[in-house]
Amino acid sequence: MGILKVLTALLSTAAVASAGDVLAHVIIGNVDSYSVNQWSSEIKIAQAARIDGFILNTAADKATHESTIANAFTAAEYLNFKLAFSFDYLAQGPWAPHDVTDLLNRYGQRKAHFKVNGAPLVSTFEGPGKSGDWPSIRASVKGGIHFVPAWTSLGPSGFAADDKIGVTDGAFSWDMWPRGAHDVSAAQDHSWKKTVADKTFMMGVSPWFYTRLPSFGKAWLWRGDDMWHQRWQQVLDVQPDIVQIVTWNDYGESHYIGPRTGAVPPGADAYVNDMPHDGFRDLLPYYIARYKGEYPRVAEDKINMWYRLTAGEAGDVGGVTGNNCPSSINKFPDGSTCVDPKLVAQDKVFVTALLKAPGSVTVQIGDNPAVTHTFSAAGAQHTSQSMNGQTGAVKVHVVRDGATAASATGTPILARPKGQVVNFNVWNGGSKSKAGKRAETFQA
Repeated sequence: MGILKVLTALLSTAAVASAGDVLAHVIIGNVDSYSVNQWSSEIKIAQAARIDGFILNTAADKATHESTIANAFTAAEYLNFKLAFSFDYLAQGPWAPHDVTDLLNRYGQRKAHFKVNGAPLVSTFEGPGKSGDWPSIRASVKGGIHFVPAWTSLGPSGFAADDKIGVTDGAFSWDMWPRGAHDVSAAQDHSWKKTVADKTFMMGVSPWFYTRLPSFGKAWLWRGDDMWHQRWQQVLDVQPDIVQIVTWNDYGESHYIGPRTGAVPPGADAYVNDMPHDGFRDLLPYYIARYKGEYPRVAEDKINMWYRLTAGEAGDVGGVTGNNCPSSINKFPDGSTCVDPKLVAQDKVFVTALLKAPGSVTVQIGDNPAVTHTFSAAGAQHTSQSMNGQTGAVKVHVVRDGATAASATGTPILARPKGQVVNFNVWNGGSKSKAGKRAETFQA
């Protein structure tokens, strides 16, 4: 094969292997008080996890958002970070077209705004009933828009109708959690991607979902369990154009991966306090490198684990249902069948180890015997272990050639929950990188 053909083949392979950007969903209403310095701090944390940008969930008619959005763009431009808008049409909407146009004309052509082929990326949270607004919005925005809404309620077939898909440049699927006592599937993602064809498909990835906010009419659970690892494997299978992590800071729904620095909705502190999710970010450099077509080589063994602090049977569920189904609390059920939340969330410890070489992972709960899980390959290796009624601190070790290569101790599992109501949120943590070393390096 000639040199030209070899180069052509290599370039072709690289184009197929590489993918797009990773954005994290930010609830602007939780960060209205953020200064430029606070935004800078959060952006640096996101960049350390290889996140390319934030997509800002913005409520209609919220004058309080003005200053924090301005501060976010100032910080993002200084740090070479990207921002985009997700206009909330369901929870805090709908939007008037002139307000959408005004915001996009002020920020759409800013250096920090995420663009696709030169046009600012624009998304929504629902709002298909206002699809007729978007042709005029597009025509009124300087430079146009690249419109990728989350009209997930339509389903792929409903979205395919000419009056919907015809006004968009793609779709974002909010359908990223399993409905019931089973694991997450990528079937809907494949269907959405097939439906949008050559347009942009943005795929959602989330670590968890649990909410118990009676004053907001919300109290349900969807299975998280192994999902953080499973979902990133599905990203490799689906190969979306953009990945959106849901979320950076939605504490009320327990799927935050950012630090707990923003405002917590009233009532959510009962299941968010002392329940960090920062460890989920530790796995992102590896997962994102895989998504971008790189070949990550783990330079240092690392442990990440997450689990609930009691078994499901340890206390009252507090009116929480498995699925957003009709109940005394859920004001806006989505038609799902109710499932026992104790069946949805499995009583297990979930562990992902980043291994630099084949090895074993031991998991011990309290003073009970440790259980060994052996892996024959390096990279991100995932496992889980049943609680089996055991209580006490969770200790995890990476063992290789008879020696401990990494270790981590997690907060104790309790026999009874505080306040007698089961917290279906998870505690997340793990081992820290040694000073002066990176957890991952990436081969050329």
